[in-house]
Amino acid sequence: MVRRKRTDVPSAGGESSQSHDTGVGSGRATQRPPQQGGAGGGGYSTGRGLVPQSQQTGRGGYSAGGRGRGTSQQQFAERPPEYQGRGRGGPPQQGGRGSYGSGRGSGGSGGGPFHGGPSRPPYPELYQATQPFHGPASFEAGSSSRPPEHAPSAQSLHIPEEAGQAIQPVPSSSKSVRFPLRPGKGCTGTKCIVKANHFFAELPDKDLHQYDVTITPEVASRGVNRAVMEQLVKLYRESYLGKHLPAYDGRKSLYTAGPLPFVSKEFTITLIDDDDGSGMQRRECEFRVVIKLAARADLHHLGLFLQGKQADAPQEALQVLDIVLRELPTSRYCPVGRSFYSPYLGRRQSLGEGIESWRGFYQSIRPTQMGLSLNIDMSSTAFIEPLPVIDFVAQLLNRDVSSRPLSDADRVKIKKALRGVKVEVTHRGNMRRKYRISGLTSQATRELTFPVDERGTMKSVVEYFYETYGFVIQHTQWPCLQVGNQQRANYLPMEVCKIVEGQRYSKRLNERQITALLRVTCQRPQEREYDIIETVHQNAYHEDPHAKEFGIKISEKLASVEARILPAPWLKYHDTGREKNCLPQVGQWNMMNKVSLAANAGAYNVLLSRISKMVNGGTVNNWICINFSRQVQDSVALRFCCELSQMCYISGMAFTPEPVLPPISARPEQVEKVLKTRYHDAMTKLQTQRKELDLLIVILPDNNGSLYGDLKRICETDLGIVSQCCLTKHVFKMSKQYLANVALKINVKVGGRNTVLVDAISRRIPLVSDRPTIIFGADVTHPHPGEDSSPSIAAVVASQDWPEITKYAGLVCAQAHRQELIQDLFKTWQDPVRGTVSGGMIKDGVSEGQFYQVLLYELDAIRKACASLEPNYQPPVTFVVVQKRHHTRLFANNHNDRNAVDKSGNILPGTVVDSKICHPTEFDFYLCSHAGIQGTSRPAHYHVLWDENKFTADALQSLTNNLCYTYVLALIF
Repeated sequence: MVRRKRTDVPSAGGESSQSHDTGVGSGRATQRPPQQGGAGGGGYSTGRGLVPQSQQTGRGGYSAGGRGRGTSQQQFAERPPEYQGRGRGGPPQQGGRGSYGSGRGSGGSGGGPFHGGPSRPPYPELYQATQPFHGPASFEAGSSSRPPEHAPSAQSLHIPEEAGQAIQPVPSSSKSVRFPLRPGKGCTGTKCIVKANHFFAELPDKDLHQYDVTITPEVASRGVNRAVMEQLVKLYRESYLGKHLPAYDGRKSLYTAGPLPFVSKEFTITLIDDDDGSGMQRRECEFRVVIKLAARADLHHLGLFLQGKQADAPQEALQVLDIVLRELPTSRYCPVGRSFYSPYLGRRQSLGEGIESWRGFYQSIRPTQMGLSLNIDMSSTAFIEPLPVIDFVAQLLNRDVSSRPLSDADRVKIKKALRGVKVEVTHRGNMRRKYRISGLTSQATRELTFPVDERGTMKSVVEYFYETYGFVIQHTQWPCLQVGNQQRANYLPMEVCKIVEGQRYSKRLNERQITALLRVTCQRPQEREYDIIETVHQNAYHEDPHAKEFGIKISEKLASVEARILPAPWLKYHDTGREKNCLPQVGQWNMMNKVSLAANAGAYNVLLSRISKMVNGGTVNNWICINFSRQVQDSVALRFCCELSQMCYISGMAFTPEPVLPPISARPEQVEKVLKTRYHDAMTKLQTQRKELDLLIVILPDNNGSLYGDLKRICETDLGIVSQCCLTKHVFKMSKQYLANVALKINVKVGGRNTVLVDAISRRIPLVSDRPTIIFGADVTHPHPGEDSSPSIAAVVASQDWPEITKYAGLVCAQAHRQELIQDLFKTWQDPVRGTVSGGMIKDGVSEGQFYQVLLYELDAIRKACASLEPNYQPPVTFVVVQKRHHTRLFANNHNDRNAVDKSGNILPGTVVDSKICHPTEFDFYLCSHAGIQGTSRPAHYHVLWDENKFTADALQSLTNNLCYTYVLALIF
């Protein structure tokens, strides 16, 4: 299944890994069309799609199932005997994923040791509208140096039964799951050396012990827990702790290098409040701490796992080492997930509305083929600026706060922004007591009173501050901040409060803040590599007392890794053109030497002057245009539409030059009314001719806020019409390259195909070409933090045009809030007419920690879906996770070698790595299929979870790379 994750521009707190890898052809996030994403994604006939793809991350992958003729196992590299077992994955990490595979094939299973299974029923005769396959031409992975001839046509394809083929039953639990082992390493492509942001970590030779920690009274704050344990270690390290320096996770677990001199012991620890400058006696808090032996972390088994002699990764041992290496940066910096931030790790940058960005780094210990590896990457995220609250509110409202009273909308915005924020008072000299904001008062400060004695004597807040502190409140018309709990609320005027430094902003960033953060985080590869190395030097792991205690040694050199550059595939265009085929160069190619396109991760970037025909042009007979931009006059809109329709026509589409109704202008706030009214008017005119509306062209303001999303929602869910949005700035320029770019997008949306792989037409793709195959892609898009009632949106696409696998159909549905697994994966229901009906959606794409859950659940759903089509129909499935949300980056070994980098300084498109930094035993690899434009390219990480087709490394890597060149939707730039 091919899966593309939702837009990854920073939104929830703005966390960014700083790749800012746009890929060739990337564009504005605010104006991107829906995409089904992933390798080989195509347009659906209804125009439905996933959310826009950003420069950072997506999730992708493929899964396949289909019936067809199997090939003999001798056609592919067989797995050596030592790969008959299966290994389990490493520690959890964020990331998206997907799966892929092919139809019935070469026997055996990829989900565990071969146990046999039910034999397949005889294959029926399949009638195809495509050309048959007259024997395998060549099953070399990759692309041929010359475009091969196409196979002759025929009407039917008979697929004989393959003896001995067995389909693995779905495992009943995660304990019985073993992910496929690596079937050897790939050898296709040009060999080279790259550097990775992985640093070798020497496996310690220590006896690690885990202890359970209970702190009473229990507190939710990790900071308080750490302060308690820090005081305990300070007091008792030399005595009761046997001189050990433990590592603490901030919750319930304590780890030591060697046993403590007790099995269980209770301590009493007293914490004293920081001096607030008041001269008053500081408060004391007493805690009871119980430390009890829980288990021993087995480093011996971890060593065996790294050597490939043990299947299961000892997660406990990995967790201990990760916690140990986090101890020092946790005390120095502000921890957020697996990252650490500080205003002193780089220049802080204002993002607007009282929010700023902090630089930091990501850190994680991982098991790899070279042993333990410490993955270090640069990162940035959003923090609340430590401003006086009055100044913060002025930035938030973007106006002089004294100019006019606050409106109800202003109050709501302020309350939403400040709730939960910690502030300190500034009106008491050096006494800086801290409070957490719980809300705003409904009354103005001048109207607030409170009792000052037991008799109920009331005093106003204004009088109290003047008489007690000599402080004159200026903004008496403003509400006060309400701090503390609701039962015993305290009132603090905004002008006596300042926001405490170091509070991460976890709410959704607006478009301007996202743009500002991306501008800050964008780094060229050479700059990023330098910052990563500097971060390792600054962290000085060789001087880290906890690392020394546990015997962990970290190299200060980037890992040098063997890589290969896979050849680009030949692409097929329309036969009537001057050139029928072309071979992309450095991730780009010219369509008939006129239009330049780019592979995946960015889509099509048209540079051109004239255009030639697509391989299959779609049809647009009836269309209308609505203009939501006040700057664009109706005459300009009409001329733009005429130019666009002409471009579509000369590109190979059947496109009627005249719209059904003349273009109209409308206000953005009336988007729903205008869309439905204009659609109804057009359909009224067309229904008399029994015709349908094929396309809606929309002109949007350059800064359109929520208009784009509202428009797509209405078109997709209410009207069921394909829409194409165009920004005002492009309408005025009306450049040929832009029009050609949009034509490519429209063609795919209405069911056409721009280009196909020559190897696909000539049946040269291993396994996939040999039998009918479906490639699925799916995604679940979740609402932003703070939107607790919004549903998650699930979407799935599936290829329709085997053997070309370029055209896709799509399906979208809403489901429970933040539910990752698609709820309607497979279901049956009773139809009053048809009786029992089955259907659903096939989906994939989550993090490593959910691999087992997803495989068990979704593979079972795939099996049920296949069986619903025909009894005992069980096609072999290959299920591969494709992650983009990871922190591995690849750099050229020599940044000055022009033959080793693209124009942006990134590694060359097609670079694949399946050694050293990959999993010790399982079948995974990193592939950077696209050329970069700005920032550092992020390779996709492919991890095979199930493989009944027995892909070789070369076959799967080449298939993946080639499918990236069939990515069909473009971005507006």
